[in-house]
Amino acid sequence: MPVPPTPLHVAVAGGGIGGLAAALATARAGHRVTLVERAARFGEIGAGLQLAPNASLALDELGVLPAVRRTAVTPPRLVMMDALTGDEVTSLDLRAAAYTARFAHPYLVTHRTDLHAALLAACQEHPGVTLRTGHTVTGAEQDGSAVRLRFREGHPALTADAAVAADGLHSRLRRALVGDGEPVCSRYVAFRGALPAARMSGRMSRHAASEAVMVWAGPRMHLVQYPLRRGELYNQVAVFESDRWTPDSDDWGTEAELEERFAGACEAVRDALPLVSRDRRWPLYDRLPTDSWAHGRIALLGDAAHPMLQYLAQGACQALEDAVALGHALGEHADPARAFTAYADRRRERAARVQTGARRFGELCHLEGMGATLRNMLLASRGPEAFDDISWVWTPAPVPVP
Repeated sequence: MPVPPTPLHVAVAGGGIGGLAAALATARAGHRVTLVERAARFGEIGAGLQLAPNASLALDELGVLPAVRRTAVTPPRLVMMDALTGDEVTSLDLRAAAYTARFAHPYLVTHRTDLHAALLAACQEHPGVTLRTGHTVTGAEQDGSAVRLRFREGHPALTADAAVAADGLHSRLRRALVGDGEPVCSRYVAFRGALPAARMSGRMSRHAASEAVMVWAGPRMHLVQYPLRRGELYNQVAVFESDRWTPDSDDWGTEAELEERFAGACEAVRDALPLVSRDRRWPLYDRLPTDSWAHGRIALLGDAAHPMLQYLAQGACQALEDAVALGHALGEHADPARAFTAYADRRRERAARVQTGARRFGELCHLEGMGATLRNMLLASRGPEAFDDISWVWTPAPVPVP
């Protein structure tokens, strides 16, 4: 990547996975970065993440793949099960020669905090990155020469040559720049968390005991399971559609509904359900794709640009792809507005396709009745090395050579 003749000062709003990756990629492109995070300290909440080979490639380009692999698990298979019958529907062999030849980089599963910690450590070690906590961005102003970020806490405005909005699903900067209202609630909710693997003893199916990523697909619900942190933890995510959702109420997607929706599941799912974390419920949102990623000297990234449902396990993966593309664009163009336009042009179409693809896969996963029967029959005909249907997700577009 060519080093720009005049380094820019780039502000990044948001210290999550996307924001840290963007800061690191920008600094590695030769620029100075100030990242501002609203929380008092850096951290990540949630449980497990699946990192498909496109994400592993991005982490490799960011220089943090070895750190992530130290705690991550490399699952042998992805397995879809029928949540009602307990029968295996289909699987993909992630250790087959066909996988390695096609994708090169590994499929990993990791705890969100472990990935976040690896990116944070890399940013802390890079001399071009300054990290500030306790800075909640309330707005931004730009002219032909600079961007100024304002903060709720009364800190002096931050002036930079350009700014990246990586401030998440409810991005204040997106709201001001795009103006497309609130995120779209899917009416689905997730209960998720990781627990010591020893607590799952006796509750794992033979598939789960093999360290596979398990997806138990059922009518308007599913359960995901896989090991984390060298196999010391076990991640479980129970997802279901609520019949009690209303746009003006938060009293939906309750534990009682969770139990009701999974009541007809097979024994393996029912046995695992009591150990699904109930500490917090996570309503699931996305948006329709937007073309408005670049606004002069301000660009959107990650969930601020393309929030998506989790059914393709690509939310964090696409944010990492964003960061790599951003770094390349900022290494090729001295003018930040031109760099952001190039970045958006590279990423917009692919991210939109993944957004809409995630919705469609969710519909496939949650079929009931004859729809589920036909899905199972169709998928059962696929072999464990049939990667054609998913390869477009796991293979990012090549970065053009300037």
